[in-house]
Amino acid sequence: MKNYRNPDENGYYGEFGGAFVPEMLYPNVEELQEKYIDIISTPEFQKEFRDLLKDYVGRATPLYFAKNLSEKYQTQIYLKREDLNHTGAHKINNALGQVLLAKKLGKKRIIAETGAGQHGVATATACALMNLECIVYMGEVDIARQAPNVGRMKMLGATVIPATSGSKTLKDAVNEALRDWINNATTTHYIIGSVVGPHPFPDLVARFQSVISEEIKWQLNEKIGRENPDYVIACVGGGSNAAGTFYHFVNEESVKLIAAEAGGCGLDSGKSAATTFLGTLGILHGSKSIVMQTDDGQVIEPHSISAGLDYPGIGPFHANLFTEKRTEFFSITDDEALKSAFELTKIEGIIPALESAHALAVLEKKKFAKDDVVVICLSGRGDKDLEMYLQNL
Repeated sequence: MKNYRNPDENGYYGEFGGAFVPEMLYPNVEELQEKYIDIISTPEFQKEFRDLLKDYVGRATPLYFAKNLSEKYQTQIYLKREDLNHTGAHKINNALGQVLLAKKLGKKRIIAETGAGQHGVATATACALMNLECIVYMGEVDIARQAPNVGRMKMLGATVIPATSGSKTLKDAVNEALRDWINNATTTHYIIGSVVGPHPFPDLVARFQSVISEEIKWQLNEKIGRENPDYVIACVGGGSNAAGTFYHFVNEESVKLIAAEAGGCGLDSGKSAATTFLGTLGILHGSKSIVMQTDDGQVIEPHSISAGLDYPGIGPFHANLFTEKRTEFFSITDDEALKSAFELTKIEGIIPALESAHALAVLEKKKFAKDDVVVICLSGRGDKDLEMYLQNL
């Protein structure tokens, strides 16, 4: 089987990837490309990173057999409980890894972008721990709908700067962060929160998030005597939780991969973020991938009820899996995600993040066999979305 996991030396997954950056940013990106593998592969780095994941984040996160959900859908459903991490989502895995990397590179100032706020909180948390300056860019719309996370970031000592252009959501926050990095290239490391951006960020983020699938393998073996499930399901915006959940299964032919994208108000509504259904080949935020854009290359504003999936592109790792038909993609509407969130809450007592609810909604769209082992990544907890849930009760 093809190696889908790692990019080539130029940062390409098939036809997707690369590094398309302004000349002023090239030294930063080149430094990362040259040094990241050597730094993160050292025993010293790995020990520090693994110790933090264990003692600070609380890993390994449980692989929970969802008995009630399994009975309803007549299959064997396991939830990978990333919602139980410190800070409430998978984002902390990457934030800690990149902050450690930034320190090794001698950077004193950290910038990040955030949509749902989970990556911002995780980055602010890691910076507080490591005593580094932290600036988080966040769309004005997302600041309003994710107020609890904005409060957490500020309490942790981060400066939160609103992005007021465009749709005032995630893509605009990325634009502002990239501008900052151009202006402060020598002192600053930009922690991208997803498997997007110029090479080596997609690979870097996927490697730090791969702890998710690494744990699933031994946890499943402990529970049922085999490492590989039949299906792995995760939500995809840029795609960091999905990259981490797929990572150790992507080259295993027996494991089927399923990605849930944000369908918003529907594919034909003009208010969607289902990139693989609506996008075409283009360049966004430093890499070649599938992008929602007009015929003349202007980015189409995405829409999703979940701030973390509200992105007009998809990471090159996932774009390659889509075009190669290695991953099956589903478009999940806002209403379908809400329905699945309420269902999990009522029958398992777990309130999921709206992002994760998109992955759960696949259960209504696809029929699984009774003895299929289906692992769903519960990428985050629903505290941040409580106001939206209460509006829709």
